[in-house]
Amino acid sequence: MICLLPHCAYLSQTTRMIEIYRALRERGVTPRVATYGGTYESVLAAEGIDYDLIGPRMDDERCARFLREQPSSGAVDQSAYSDEELRAYVTAEAEYFTGQGVETVVTGFALTATLSSRLAGIRLVTEHSASWIPPMFEHGLLPPLRSPRLVPQPVRKWAANALPGRARFYTGGFNRLAEQLGIPGLPSVAALILGDLTLVTEAPGVLGLTRETVEAWRPGRGYRPETRLRVTGPLFAHLPIPLPDDVERFLQQDGPVIYVAITSSGPDIVKNTIKAMKTLDARILVAGTVHDIEDDDERVLIKSVLPSHLIMPRVDLAVTAGGQGSVQTAMASGVPLLGLPLQMEQDLNVTLIERRGAGRRLSPRQAGGARMAALAGELLSDGRYRQAAEEIRKMYAEIDGPGAAAELILQG
Repeated sequence: MICLLPHCAYLSQTTRMIEIYRALRERGVTPRVATYGGTYESVLAAEGIDYDLIGPRMDDERCARFLREQPSSGAVDQSAYSDEELRAYVTAEAEYFTGQGVETVVTGFALTATLSSRLAGIRLVTEHSASWIPPMFEHGLLPPLRSPRLVPQPVRKWAANALPGRARFYTGGFNRLAEQLGIPGLPSVAALILGDLTLVTEAPGVLGLTRETVEAWRPGRGYRPETRLRVTGPLFAHLPIPLPDDVERFLQQDGPVIYVAITSSGPDIVKNTIKAMKTLDARILVAGTVHDIEDDDERVLIKSVLPSHLIMPRVDLAVTAGGQGSVQTAMASGVPLLGLPLQMEQDLNVTLIERRGAGRRLSPRQAGGARMAALAGELLSDGRYRQAAEEIRKMYAEIDGPGAAAELILQG
């Protein structure tokens, strides 16, 4: 039995689990789906997926706090869950896996599965590390840490690539519980993110490493010895919702359209981004998700959750936080990207696209300023960005990422 365990605080992780669910169903396997609930739990219901709730249910407020405290965003001396929450989720998950006869759990950032899978004695498959994987560290391909700015850039770049497999950031609570339960702990922050099987959900041509290089990697000190990497290619959402009529009318109008889909930030960054985009000769479509954002400018249309895979092919520029799902949706549509990464994994995603000439990255601190407007204007006017994005689109078109993921999960 296979169980999918999305963390529903994230739209991206919830929808990526749905893509894997569909691919497994196409291969004659219906997995169980479980979650501790969250902001985007309703997306599972909209897809018609039956799911079970495990452990204390996360409400919107708790999900928002988790996003603030998650690894790479929150303080490194905490674990995003309290010790009490960790014990509750880990034991509830392990009991569920055992009771349902689960042999493989596949998760999108439900980090508690790193321990519950061990407690239940089952295989853990992860997809949430995206491109943030050891071969990228070891080849020095991560961008420099953005702070502290007073530290020279070469030192910040060394730290970004050296620390993941050495530092035990965010692992304290997990390791305290592992010791209490008598199961192996986590030797590094990278080990917290990786599974027994880690699906590398990017095309080698974007990573800058060959498939052979990635898959030949073997764990040394700082990693769990059973960890293996397999390349699947892109994995992004195809939300099961139609394009709203007012959005269709908005897209049919003449002139360039900028699509703002910063779904994992607070509302201020979104508001500031709209402010900067309004200085350009363009209309602005905004996926506001859970944020209460209003703007009475007729050039601006704000909706909640939108099917980005239907919108991106019809716009001229995408502005996102740089999560792999939104970046890949833009690239699969051949649309240039302006990324405002909020954490290290997003920073890497945007950097990879920037290296191929298909986008630019900007510090979220600069949202709303003249620099943001200037970069957006450059991305709209310089055809080389769209040409580079089109090259990635052609690359992605030859890859069935969800299908490859499903095949690897089924290999057991």
